[in-house]
Amino acid sequence: MALPRLLAVVAACVFLSGTPVLADEIQEINLQFRTGDLGGALDHANRYLVHNPGDARARFLKGLILADQGKTNDAINVFTGLTEDHPELPEPYNNLAVLYASQSRYEAARNALETAVRAHPDYATGHENLGDVYAKMAAIAYGKALVLDSRNATAQAKLTLIQNMLGEQARKQTSAKPVPGTGQPAPAR
Repeated sequence: MALPRLLAVVAACVFLSGTPVLADEIQEINLQFRTGDLGGALDHANRYLVHNPGDARARFLKGLILADQGKTNDAINVFTGLTEDHPELPEPYNNLAVLYASQSRYEAARNALETAVRAHPDYATGHENLGDVYAKMAAIAYGKALVLDSRNATAQAKLTLIQNMLGEQARKQTSAKPVPGTGQPAPAR
């Protein structure tokens, strides 16, 4: 699964728009996040959310920060809350899928992505990522088939094909991470 492609593909008009003062504060948090000041960005986001607890942009950014800090379960909680409060937004589902996939919870990742594309049928990233999850799940199934019958040449050929596809995809993806609000990878840190 293309973890960097899944994480934080966000349109600026969705999460970084709003009243100018509030948008400026969100942009400051985003800048701290992009420049690697994760602790400062999280503190800033938490202070902002005390006064604006329903702000989806700040909550989303907080989820990204937590995920970058390796606080996967906390990030899952943030994104889950966003899906409950804003089921029409596909990005929180997409990021949940990233986190679930990082834990090898592919069924949960699939469910999150299917919900994302149902909520937003033209969400291309969700469709692509769903394909990645299906490919990973297929690789697991073919691997199990080979454990049961190591002479199954068809299963071996299919597994090799999927592993090559997933491996090529992983090589194409660098350690760059998409930046919220731009849809572009940030320089690797």
